[in-house]
Amino acid sequence: MSPTPPARRLRLGMPRRMFSQLLLMQLAIAAGVVVLATGLFLAPLGNQLDDQAMRRALAIAQTTAAVPQIAEDLQRSRPTVGGPVQREAERIRKASGAEYVVVMDLHGTRWSHPAAEQVGGHVSTDPRQALGGREVMEIDSGTLGRSARGKVPLRDGNDKIIGAVSVGIEYDSVRARLIHAIPGLFAYAGGALAVGALAAWLISRRVQRQTRDLAFSDISALLAEREAMLHGIREGVVALDRAGRVRLLNDEAQRLLGIGDEAVGGLPDEALGEGRTADVLAGRVSGTDLIAVRGQRVLVVNRMPTDDGGAVATLRDRTELEQLGRELDSTHGLIDALRAQDHEHANRMHTLLGLLELEMYDDAVEFVGEVVGDHRATAEQVTEKIGDPLLAALLVGKATVAAERGVALWVSDRTRLPDRLIDPRGLVTVVGNLVDNALDAVAGKPHARVEVELRAEGRTAVLRVRDTGPGVPAGQHELIFTEGWSTKKPPAHGKRGIGLSLVRRLAERQGGAATVGEADGGGAEFTVVLPEALTEPGPQPGPPGPRPGPAPALAAPTTSAAEEGSR
Repeated sequence: MSPTPPARRLRLGMPRRMFSQLLLMQLAIAAGVVVLATGLFLAPLGNQLDDQAMRRALAIAQTTAAVPQIAEDLQRSRPTVGGPVQREAERIRKASGAEYVVVMDLHGTRWSHPAAEQVGGHVSTDPRQALGGREVMEIDSGTLGRSARGKVPLRDGNDKIIGAVSVGIEYDSVRARLIHAIPGLFAYAGGALAVGALAAWLISRRVQRQTRDLAFSDISALLAEREAMLHGIREGVVALDRAGRVRLLNDEAQRLLGIGDEAVGGLPDEALGEGRTADVLAGRVSGTDLIAVRGQRVLVVNRMPTDDGGAVATLRDRTELEQLGRELDSTHGLIDALRAQDHEHANRMHTLLGLLELEMYDDAVEFVGEVVGDHRATAEQVTEKIGDPLLAALLVGKATVAAERGVALWVSDRTRLPDRLIDPRGLVTVVGNLVDNALDAVAGKPHARVEVELRAEGRTAVLRVRDTGPGVPAGQHELIFTEGWSTKKPPAHGKRGIGLSLVRRLAERQGGAATVGEADGGGAEFTVVLPEALTEPGPQPGPPGPRPGPAPALAAPTTSAAEEGSR
């Protein structure tokens, strides 16, 4: 047989659910407040009833002592049961509802009393204060039991004290009034407790719905897990309240946005300044996977509203991915250019082989010299005008890509940029983005041409890129620099609308500007001014000799006779 299962022990204590705990605590508080209020009300009520009874007794005593006949009868008669003082005192007692009205002389001898046998005897309490001219109010016990008493001196017509009047109110009647008031008081207290219990239940139910019936321990664990998750994930999280103010920033969001804890409690515009990033966080721009640029970082932002009217925005860093995508695009362009060069080189080799087979040696030598000279002239023209090797190499590479796409890439005669750049990589990014956009704008159009001008004005670098494309409408001159805005289809690796935004950000970071206008003869002309982009110039060499004619194109679409034959 299986062993008998152990009996379950009754576990006493607070319930686990927040709803139950909160309800019990509120009920306990409400009950405690009601009990305390009832006690605080009953204590002064008893004292108030005692004071009212003593004042009533004193008032009856004062009224009795003010009757002149009583003082006269006290002086002329004896303390007897049927005497005039006894008759008048009993009349007043019955009329006022007092327990007793006692008239005494200076020796404390009673001249009146509800119990006839007490007439002529000495009073049971000390009468000296009243006989001394003082009015007395007290709760005391006598021959008739405990009573509320009032004692006043009795005076004759000459205002001489000849005795005293003592009036008592039965104390049991005072206690009865207090006990009679208790049920009504308890009824009010019970009603208040019922209202408090109902309010506690409603509040607890609301808290139960808002906390989804979790226990305090569960909420504490969730908060600990939330803190660990928010500060441990490699994705930025920004929480905003219904007023649009930042209420939470995790570590990654602070790193990506370049702000600290001081941003909590403020608006995104106050922490980030005006711009697309603040617009996306504030909800003024809607959509999914929105592109925003913060400094040199490319961010992907998603904003989701919450039930309380606020929102939570997540930030992902796409800077490296965007750079890889651009490098991939450049690689594809270079591969296409190399493929074209390989095709052109094969045609030239076939031409050279034909010339050699025809024993046209002089023509072969001249042909090889022309081919080598063209490439040498292209590189020399660029390096002669642009001293920085990174920029020169970029333009030579772009010239090859332009030639493959049927675009003539020109370097302006005014181009003069010495090798004194402080941040050549930043300028490479600016030139590369502008040239790529220009090539995209004119590709496939007849007589397509892109012109690049780079010159130094003191320590300021000025860049102009002109093209013969359709241009930019006047109403969109500022819009094209907005992150995520583009008229072209997005590439396979991500989204467009980042290049021009990066150009403007890089320019503004150096205190410069990036603008767009209309080029002479149509097309667009982008101008970027970068102050303090060059170091101070050193000793300058002598002026160069005169330069003959305009500079030829770095790359133009050409077709050799051999290519025509091969096609």
